[in-house]
Amino acid sequence: MLVKNGTAFIGGRFARADVRVENGKIAQIGDLQPREGEDVRSAAGLYVLPGFVDIHIHAYAGADCMRGENDVRRMSEGLLETGVAAFMPTTMSAPIEATHRALESIQRVKDHPCGKGAAVLGAHMEAPFLSPERAGAQRKEFFLHPNWEAFLDLTGGDIQAVRVITMASELPGAEDFIRKAAENGIHVSIGHTAATDEQVHQAADWGATRVTHTYNAQTPFTHRAPGVPGAALTDDRLFAEFIGDGVHLHDDAVKVLLRCKGADKAVAITDSMEAAGLPDGEYALGGQAVTVRGHEARLHDGTLAGSVLLMRQAFQNLMARYGQTPENAARICTENPARSIGASGFGTICVGTGAPLTRWGKDFAWKGILG
Repeated sequence: MLVKNGTAFIGGRFARADVRVENGKIAQIGDLQPREGEDVRSAAGLYVLPGFVDIHIHAYAGADCMRGENDVRRMSEGLLETGVAAFMPTTMSAPIEATHRALESIQRVKDHPCGKGAAVLGAHMEAPFLSPERAGAQRKEFFLHPNWEAFLDLTGGDIQAVRVITMASELPGAEDFIRKAAENGIHVSIGHTAATDEQVHQAADWGATRVTHTYNAQTPFTHRAPGVPGAALTDDRLFAEFIGDGVHLHDDAVKVLLRCKGADKAVAITDSMEAAGLPDGEYALGGQAVTVRGHEARLHDGTLAGSVLLMRQAFQNLMARYGQTPENAARICTENPARSIGASGFGTICVGTGAPLTRWGKDFAWKGILG
């Protein structure tokens, strides 16, 4: 397939370029001529972006990664149509056996991908080494203190499925676990935590590189105790996730994060649950009943339970709601998520990276995928 005459996001800026896609990957970029019999798609008057990378997503359109391989595949196929090129199925707190089964399913889809679907980059374990004080919608009865033996039990001794783990860095055993995880190539993200500002900086010293949904399910920012957000916003070693849906965070909180982290270390996520892409109604997350009304997903006690955000909406919100340039918004939704977990081959338009490409019209109205 040859995409002709589009304004493509390449190397951090928009420029007119043709892009050739072969076997699901970008093969050539430049002023290109069609080959005989080639599928030529005109992108004249359109912006062309790389596919999104969603590194924190539990479920989509009724499919939840905790339910097994079939649901992970449904997520992969459905997310591709929304413009997502790659994603990380994200687990919830659950019994050891259920967590192990979910991780096995995620690894199977990663190893044997769908014929046409978003790539699975590995699992994001958002449990069980979390603080009961900041549980959010996670089930506290399954929480554990961090230790490597428990982690091996959860993974069945095969840790290769896990690319990111969210944990509370103030818990007993955190230092040893973070150091061991980092040594084994697992990215540690600080979240669902009662940690102080100082404890988060210390976790970065031990090897943590990320903060999970900054501001949410963590100690708040105050002028004498800046908490987890204070460290996330000021420590240049840390990528900072955020949920830009207009529900989880005040607009000014997002703008502060974007000014502090810039277009280099801010990472848009969806944290979506199974109602994403579906109408309001009654759903579930982690075995708990969730009511979705007006773009808000809540447990029956009112606790926010993930989101119904899509990555393409997060991209549009960055410009329309949070004042970001298209260039910065594109990086925060594509390149930065991939860089934050060391995933090459996604999030940019360059030779060898994966499809799909996404098309956008005037004022960045969604026009669909290419490839």
